[in-house]
Amino acid sequence: MIPAPFLLYLGHSTDFAGIKTSRGLAEFRRDDCVGEFRHDDSTLTLGLPRMTIAEGAAAGAKTFVLGVANSGGMMGGDLVDDAVAALEAGMNVAAGLHQRLRDVPRLAALAAEKSLQLFDVREPPANMVVGNGNPRAGHRLLTVGTDCSVGKMYTTLALTQGLRARGIKADFRATGQTGILIAGEGVPIDAVVADFISGGIEVLAPARHDGGWDLIEGQGSLFHPSFAGVSTGLLHGAQPEAIVMCHDPVRSHMRGIPGRALPGLEECLAANLHVARLTSPDVRAVGVCLNTSRLDRAEAERLCAATADRLGLPCTDPIAFGVDPILDELLCLESSARSTTASR
Repeated sequence: MIPAPFLLYLGHSTDFAGIKTSRGLAEFRRDDCVGEFRHDDSTLTLGLPRMTIAEGAAAGAKTFVLGVANSGGMMGGDLVDDAVAALEAGMNVAAGLHQRLRDVPRLAALAAEKSLQLFDVREPPANMVVGNGNPRAGHRLLTVGTDCSVGKMYTTLALTQGLRARGIKADFRATGQTGILIAGEGVPIDAVVADFISGGIEVLAPARHDGGWDLIEGQGSLFHPSFAGVSTGLLHGAQPEAIVMCHDPVRSHMRGIPGRALPGLEECLAANLHVARLTSPDVRAVGVCLNTSRLDRAEAERLCAATADRLGLPCTDPIAFGVDPILDELLCLESSARSTTASR
């Protein structure tokens, strides 16, 4: 486990989606966060006390979390300088970027000198297995999306919490850096060699016989040219009984690819169901989650209602409105499946 409390890094970020790791920790592990560190040119805040690195260390932060993401996952010179400053102040450093902290000589040497730790969250477990697609027991739900960074992790966590609140066993299965930092465990599936992606998810969410649910965090999108391979492997390995589609209704293009439009919800749902049926023939869609954070409440409510009417599925914003309509649909689906099985 990465030692808490945390000082969350925003750096020079001006892209709200680009700080999703720090934002996720601030949302779901707020009590473990002493503050945020950002440079003057950053226009963002998580609503935490703004602190210098020295102030964060003095406030008790044990780990400086580089909770930013960029295309390619590499560390710029400014980020390395800030990590060096955190080590000098006596904090461990954690990151989920593709470039490993331990591979930066300045950081590795300084951490050793100070007897501090570097936590590379995007480190896949050893001895991965190849997936087989064989049927396995248990209830599993996978979140999917029209694009990257549209709310799949938030939705998965909200559904997990919602099931637990109803007295149903539920486990969040993290597949990305932010989810792993929140849960304390998981498989960073976009760092897994392609042949082992589906097998990694089979191991992450194995057969279960207690009637509970595994809620699996989705990654990427079948329609994103950069990340569709990861999304496909997740669909096959998850063997989901149910999927929930996530979407940002105000996004103008695919993240990182200006000019490439997002798919329509109908098209995206159909494609995800088609791919999932390779290993889960009876998979069903049980809802749509919209990120309406940039809309006013009345407009967000209208859009959710219109989307639900159009698709014939419950539609909500999990942060603004909760996930009860989707949980109702999910549990109705489960009950129907039990009745069908009993009648055979």
